[in-house]
Amino acid sequence: MSTPAFSGGGGLFTGFTQLCKGLAVVLVGGHIVVQLLPLAVTYLALIPARTIPFAWNLLTAGYIEQTTYGAAISIFALLFIGKLLEPIWGSKEFVKFILVVNFLTYVCVFITAIAFYYATRLEIYLYMPISGFHGVLSGFLVGIKQIIPDQELSVFGIAKIKAKWLPSIMILLSVTASFFLADSAAYLPMIIFGTYMSWIYLRYLQRRSETNFRGDPSDEFAFATFFPEFLRPVVNPISTIFHRMFCGRSDISNEGNGYDLGGIPLPGSDSIEASRRRERGARALEERLATERLVGATTVDGQHIDASEEV
Repeated sequence: MSTPAFSGGGGLFTGFTQLCKGLAVVLVGGHIVVQLLPLAVTYLALIPARTIPFAWNLLTAGYIEQTTYGAAISIFALLFIGKLLEPIWGSKEFVKFILVVNFLTYVCVFITAIAFYYATRLEIYLYMPISGFHGVLSGFLVGIKQIIPDQELSVFGIAKIKAKWLPSIMILLSVTASFFLADSAAYLPMIIFGTYMSWIYLRYLQRRSETNFRGDPSDEFAFATFFPEFLRPVVNPISTIFHRMFCGRSDISNEGNGYDLGGIPLPGSDSIEASRRRERGARALEERLATERLVGATTVDGQHIDASEEV
């Protein structure tokens, strides 16, 4: 199924949810605060050397954009991706996803900065103020990969890519850009850890309302699917090791949730639920696009046309 998703239309700037608008206000407010009171960065951004006792930095850093272009990109992406994900997940789960992914991302960034300092003895890793919504935005792309993996999205009307490759392309572009940008340490760790932490959450922790089970064990959402086909034989053994290290207990706990003791899905429990999720995601996207096209069709050459007459 192909559709000109996110490529334009009369309703492109409509349909934003109230929750996403509220979160956008939070991002705008955080940006204004650090612009008017630069000292606030010391207390709100993540500065690894000061995280103890300022542990709240692990929560607040994700909502503080230090640059205007960073704030603009984050707000734009939040509004447009949020109006796709929130109706499917529900407002409560959408907020939970943001809070969990943001927190876990900055915990990983904190640990990485400390490790880099001990490896290099460069104090920049301890005192660089790190903040931004990049980790959650990367996580949103993983959510799109899960819901509509085979949906073709138009990129500026030039090319089409499948949604399942969005997280991988984002990481590839970010890593490539890091070789040419001096401040790559200010955004690259958040993008990488945001992608991985969101996959961990959606794969093992997110409670599915339709079954009341946790996670998404489908083969189409395995860690290896983030990589091209020729790399998967190398990635699969590595991902299996980490799966057993960090998520082995979840396999046992899933015995009564459609899985046997080895963590293998019982017949039908995997593919059916994954298929239902993708169908709901594709249906929600199609309905939203149809609504936007209808809104756009109500105005032709500046003259309002009754939508009911159009139908």
